Amino acid sequence: MEDPFEEHKRLEKARKRVEDIKGFYKHLAAYVLVNAFLLIMHAINLDPGEKFWSWGSFITPLSWGIGLLAHWLTVYSRSIFFSRDWEERKIQEYMDREKNQSNKWE
Repeated sequence: MEDPFEEHKRLEKARKRVEDIKGFYKHLAAYVLVNAFLLIMHAINLDPGEKFWSWGSFITPLSWGIGLLAHWLTVYSRSIFFSRDWEERKIQEYMDREKNQSNKWE
């Protein structure tokens, strides 16, 4: 039988993972809806002779898309940069180091 503390820890980790995924999909939905609205409004309000396919039409989707990509990387690519697993290993390493240092004086 698994230790109740470990089971609770795994449950909390799973809940956090689900919340992260849910947050990404909310971000994606907002991105699609807002940018579709902005592009439609821009197309409707074009001045005569103004081109739709210009830098100004797509600056918001492009810049926001970079942020959305970063969000995706943090949710689905755990091994990139400083993942939660890395954080947990580092915390454990520092705790072990501190414990070993305090044991030297006993």
